Amino acid sequence: MVKTPHLKVMPLGGMNEIGKNMTAYQYEDDIIVVDAGLAFPDDDMLGIDIVIPDITFLKKHQDKIRGLIYTHGHEDHIGATPYVLKQISGIHMVGSKLTMGLIENKLKEHKNLGKHTKAIVKAGDKIELGAFEIEFIHVSHSIPDAFSLAIKTPVGTIIQTGDFKVDFTPIDGKMTDLARFAQLGAEGVLALFADSTNVERPGFTMSERNVGETFDEIFHHCEGRIIVASFSSNVHRVQQVINSAMANGRKVAFAGRSMLNVTSVAMELGYLAVAEDTLIDLKDIDRYPDNEITIITTGSQGEPMSGLSRMATNEHRQVEIRQGDLVVLSSSPIPGNEKSVTRIINLLYEKGANVIYNELADVHTSGHACEGELKLIHALVKPKFFVPFHGEYNHLRRHAQMAEEMGVPGENIFIMRTGDTLEFSRLHAKFGKPVPSGNVMIDGLGVGDVGNVVLRDRKHLAEDGLMIVVVAIRKDTGEMVNAPDIISRGFVYVRESEELMNGARDTIVNTLNKAIAQNVRDWTGLKSSIRDALRSYLYEKTRRSPMILPVIIEV
Repeated sequence: MVKTPHLKVMPLGGMNEIGKNMTAYQYEDDIIVVDAGLAFPDDDMLGIDIVIPDITFLKKHQDKIRGLIYTHGHEDHIGATPYVLKQISGIHMVGSKLTMGLIENKLKEHKNLGKHTKAIVKAGDKIELGAFEIEFIHVSHSIPDAFSLAIKTPVGTIIQTGDFKVDFTPIDGKMTDLARFAQLGAEGVLALFADSTNVERPGFTMSERNVGETFDEIFHHCEGRIIVASFSSNVHRVQQVINSAMANGRKVAFAGRSMLNVTSVAMELGYLAVAEDTLIDLKDIDRYPDNEITIITTGSQGEPMSGLSRMATNEHRQVEIRQGDLVVLSSSPIPGNEKSVTRIINLLYEKGANVIYNELADVHTSGHACEGELKLIHALVKPKFFVPFHGEYNHLRRHAQMAEEMGVPGENIFIMRTGDTLEFSRLHAKFGKPVPSGNVMIDGLGVGDVGNVVLRDRKHLAEDGLMIVVVAIRKDTGEMVNAPDIISRGFVYVRESEELMNGARDTIVNTLNKAIAQNVRDWTGLKSSIRDALRSYLYEKTRRSPMILPVIIEV
């Protein structure tokens, strides 16, 4: 019996999490990949810079990869690209002009990248990659040139919405192409993979233009310097700040490395409009009166090394917060960042600045669709199968419930996890064999060399500290040359814990004397005996368990 080919969809990231978006589609010997994003580390990932998807599956089948397609230019969709290119050569990348510009700017910071090609597309374009035809549909988001994808396959059409919202008054005048979604729905859609981030919020997302009106009001009444912190990639937001500054005769300076990088690319490609006499260098801000200065910076999430954080802690070389400054945090805290944001707000207030944030005024709106917008897309597309996409489990679960309310049969709704495989025929869908998946952690220049064991050790060190025991032993007799040396870091202060340290030395000496009496010469076993005896002693005396590293030196 001949086996009927299936379309396989495999999320390698972005399911049950925010960020790290990457999805592989496979039909027989053709694979396309949508997005290559990063995520920021959880609190327990000590010392980790960023997290990227595990691409073991793609490396194993790299000869079948026909293209890497990007929905838009946010870090959680493009940030892993350099690391993918280092491991897989010959990749053909496809995205909008702005997205590809941001990627090329990112690639300049990396070396030893494999050979790759790129193609720039615009909304309405269609391209063929192996068994797939991909159509790019314009959607509104918090960055220009965002796409939903209509992926036509031999078994039917898949729509992956990417990140989107339905903004009826967008800044660039380009509304989400609802007509095309309706046309595709009329033609027949096999499956819809839809953004679930804001499904728990009722109604519609506030228009970006409302934020601009709030900025106009703020700028009109402020007599001091205005410092606006936002995501660097939120180009529409940056444009609105610039518009308000120009309307009120203010100069604009950018601060923060990522803000400078993104805005330079956006201006070069024509996505940011700013008068030549409006833009000034940050080092020149003191040449103008305070009521003529606007600074647009990074740091809306309270990141320790961001521009705003360094300003608030007097660590910025060119800007120091002072009495009369108005600071606008034009974002909402990402879950987990609330404490960092509150800390920055308090520091700003202590320095005499006035602070406006989202709870006080409409200075931020989301780039993701709320429940009303998602219902609109479902009603237009009318998919046979539905998969909630991009979100944590509570978002996916609620979106699945909403889809069932909209008429999709429960058996046609699939909640996937990263690494799952969903197989489609023209009439049926079912889970298949999972593929390798997980987190690959980037620490400095190291890619994937920090795993769970290393993180466990870091956590142990952070919570309990370290004790190093150095013992010099004569090679011929096995006797100690002198008393053991003990070094403590993060456990106790040695000079104030003399009694404890003396007891520890006695424990080590007794352990070694027993070993000498038994003529033990196995240094590995001896180290283990020292570690066990010392751990028991220290726990009995302190109820703490530091990491213990015995070092034996033969003399």
